[in-house]
Amino acid sequence: MKKNHLFCVMATFALILMSCSESTESNLETGRLNVRMTDAPFPFDLVAEANVTVFKIDARLKDQVSDNESDEESSSSPYIVLMEDEVPLNLLELTNGTTADMANLDVPVGTYDLVRVYVRGINVVLTDGTVYDLKVPSGSQSGIKVFIKPGLTVVGGLSSDLLLDFDVSRSFVAKGNSKRVGGITGFNFKPVIKASNMSTAGTLYGNVSTLIEDATNPLEGAQVTVFNETDTTATFTDIEGNYMLMGLTAGGYKTVSELNGYKTSDSLAISIAAGNKTVQDFVLELDMESTEEGN
Repeated sequence: MKKNHLFCVMATFALILMSCSESTESNLETGRLNVRMTDAPFPFDLVAEANVTVFKIDARLKDQVSDNESDEESSSSPYIVLMEDEVPLNLLELTNGTTADMANLDVPVGTYDLVRVYVRGINVVLTDGTVYDLKVPSGSQSGIKVFIKPGLTVVGGLSSDLLLDFDVSRSFVAKGNSKRVGGITGFNFKPVIKASNMSTAGTLYGNVSTLIEDATNPLEGAQVTVFNETDTTATFTDIEGNYMLMGLTAGGYKTVSELNGYKTSDSLAISIAAGNKTVQDFVLELDMESTEEGN
């Protein structure tokens, strides 16, 4: 299943921006911004590492953008620098809700409608040790621009969150035959990032298992897909059968789970609530027909 979905299954690289200001009367013009980074499971069986170095993140304060404002920084720039430190990350180590702290600072109150992520040092390491260094189209010069819709509003004394999902499967495009290590000749880096305002988004998590002699056994590598009429996203379970999908816009979805050798689960209706977590577990049945054909 993983190989069949090698370059079509969504993986995520997320930045969670959390503001939590001091609730004092003298400090209501700023809110504290905490920046963390995460990634959902990377479904490339042939890839050992997917490395990026983030060296700067800034956010645009919408209220300070004039009609003729350009994106270039100036003395009157609407951009607020959130961090300027080199942070090397292997995206494969940040999975299922695991995050890396990126910044923690006070920022002016207001609505932020754009984030720029500056990256360099991009490379992919295959399971056989082969390393491919990738060129960054514009991320090291002008930053990777990610629009926030709806905008993230920071209010003095209150909290707000933003999730930036880096779609690894669409951003690291393999060249050659991606079905075997020796067939891959390189990668192109075309960054694709989605912003989700966490005030209007929620999280889905749960466990995928199977029953063996009435005992529950977790299933590693099971695919969990969540979809509605406009969006589809997916992830894979870890060694304990757990999964997590963050940044889902509030609303109704359907979800299924599947794994080679097991029957695909029924399509289940779920509801994602803004700012909350929804749990959905799956118990998959062994597919005897598939097992017999394999033998």
